[in-house]
Amino acid sequence: MDLINNRIQKNVKKIHLIAVCGTAMGALACMLSDLGFAVTGSDKNVYPPMSLFLEKKGIVLFDGFDKKNLEYSPDLVVVGNAVSRDNSEVKAMLEMGIDYCSMPQGVNRFICSGKKRLVVAGTHGKTTTSAILATILHQAGKENEKWDPSFVIGGILKKFGQNYRLGKGEYVVLEGDEYDTAFFDKGAKFFHYAPFLAILLNVEFDHADIFRDLDHVKNTFKVFLSGILKENLLCAFDDDEIIAEIIDSAQCSVERYGEKKNSPWYIADILTDVLDSNSANTPWTFFTVFKKGEIFGNFKTRMLGKHNLINGLAAIAAADKIKIPLHLIQKGIETFEGVKRRQEVRGIKNGVMVMDDFAHHPTAVKETIKAVKPLCPENRLIVVFEPRTNTSMRRIFQDIYPVSFDKADLIYIREPSLLAKIPFSQRFSSRQLVADLKKNQYKACYFENTESIIDHVVSKALPGDIVLVMSNGGFDNIHERLLNALKEKGEVRQGSHLK
Repeated sequence: MDLINNRIQKNVKKIHLIAVCGTAMGALACMLSDLGFAVTGSDKNVYPPMSLFLEKKGIVLFDGFDKKNLEYSPDLVVVGNAVSRDNSEVKAMLEMGIDYCSMPQGVNRFICSGKKRLVVAGTHGKTTTSAILATILHQAGKENEKWDPSFVIGGILKKFGQNYRLGKGEYVVLEGDEYDTAFFDKGAKFFHYAPFLAILLNVEFDHADIFRDLDHVKNTFKVFLSGILKENLLCAFDDDEIIAEIIDSAQCSVERYGEKKNSPWYIADILTDVLDSNSANTPWTFFTVFKKGEIFGNFKTRMLGKHNLINGLAAIAAADKIKIPLHLIQKGIETFEGVKRRQEVRGIKNGVMVMDDFAHHPTAVKETIKAVKPLCPENRLIVVFEPRTNTSMRRIFQDIYPVSFDKADLIYIREPSLLAKIPFSQRFSSRQLVADLKKNQYKACYFENTESIIDHVVSKALPGDIVLVMSNGGFDNIHERLLNALKEKGEVRQGSHLK
């Protein structure tokens, strides 16, 4: 394929985005509109809330892909990474000789230009850590505009109600994704970002649809690390075997963080309050941060789980590096409201809390359960899990998932709704997972559909229980449906009592 038109020229005024309803593409579309460009976009599934959000920004949306969508001759087309070479709009774009770019190229040119990039990378925790760092910078930006951040992040920050921001300061926070860039660029998205400062959280195998094996993943992260300029900085987690193996690829200064007392940054003295079962707020957690063996500061947060506190520590170290004062870092950590779909309390009905989480990788599942269980020590944690990603629907983690549900009292596993996409010989078996869990003495059940899960949970859940739903998809709106069913159950019981 001739890449002569894979470029962004200076006189761009009209921009079209193919597959505009994705999280990152939607953010870029909104930012481009805010910057004054005339923006259009198309996608195969244009529906609320994303469609309404984009239209409010003045973005013209086309439902479905069609070469007619390019008849107005945009100056530039941004191609989403899910778009293939045989897409009708891509064909028209190439035939018409229109300039085009990938989402990371667009972010780099229009959002990052002239700013220092703070890039958060790793298999898990990127969205939360990026959001924490962006929140700290936003807090600091109230006192000094140079810290007022721009950001592009893979989840909706509750504090802002969106996943992007155009700030006035020197810095932009980017979630550095190792997934491939576009059909014409199979390199990782984070290759496009030259970090002023990078955070590396962890490295594991994931994204089986694009990575051949763990070595392929390692090599991708090695390339990312080698691209950090010598005068810049990498903050890296101190207790990850693969990070230890690949860290020498970085030629820049490296500061380690975690729980090890010989690391430049470590966390200690963690104490969590008791959950108020009538409140949708998670309890406060208090912790102390040490820098080079000395107390750096005491912090409080509503984040759950040691893994999130350590992610917060990475953001604290990064914030200190760019000279944000301690009291502003503390305020940022304290006021961090979280990210939607990350341990998000969706509601409490009939005394039962329903919580939503994006976890799907075995490590993320395990850490999320471990973080949530202490909230209900005398009651039950009911875990509902839908394998839905391209990796979790494959057999790759079939033997690993059975040890990821420790601390769960009841485990409900759904048949993957998109399993037909996976070749038969490679398919994950939810039935086998349940059999293996039972063999390990866990109380587990298999369900073919969402309706049966809702009925079962409502029949079993008791006041004080927490229902933790884990999926990277919409899961048939299970959260709201569960809350409604629990509410109806309570009303029925109350009516029976009155009789």
